[in-house]
Amino acid sequence: MSKIGLYFGTFNPIHVGHLIIANHLIEYADLEEIWMVVTPHNPFKKKRSLLENYHRFELVYRATENYPRIKPSNIEFKLPQPNYTVFTLAHISEIYPNHEFSLIMGEDNLNSFHKWKNYETILENHFIYVYPRVSAEKTSEKFKNHPKIKFVDAPITEISSTMIRNGIKNKKNVKPLLPKEVWEYIDDMNFYKK
Repeated sequence: MSKIGLYFGTFNPIHVGHLIIANHLIEYADLEEIWMVVTPHNPFKKKRSLLENYHRFELVYRATENYPRIKPSNIEFKLPQPNYTVFTLAHISEIYPNHEFSLIMGEDNLNSFHKWKNYETILENHFIYVYPRVSAEKTSEKFKNHPKIKFVDAPITEISSTMIRNGIKNKKNVKPLLPKEVWEYIDDMNFYKK
């Protein structure tokens, strides 16, 4: 069984913070690969600010090209909308029966995890790797010592895609926050400027 971590996100755009966390988990957790799962539409986010699926996947592809154990995934593009993680996990586990899939999430997401569709089913069948966030409130007791939840001492990065989009719109230099290939694609395509 290969141990695969699934790092879900709209990645609008992917930035160095995402890569720092993914790379840390590859190097320090017991995962063999991390798949960056580009989410077409998160039920909790407004759709209008999203780049087209294809472009966000292209950004993730370019960002991860030099990381052989971090891979882009568009598996959710073919699933019914809106995407619910529980259905994606069932689908991906069926396609790849020789892989053991775990979820990767920030501590802030763990605090709203009880609101996720069928979250108990997710916990029954999958491990969850949680990385720290400065902005996270205290983790609920329900999840603190859960045998399926692993807290990872990853570097705390408070870079956000929203901050990057706003920076580009306001003509700020956000280059240090993005992998070079990602910045070049965004700049060539004139993304986020309006």
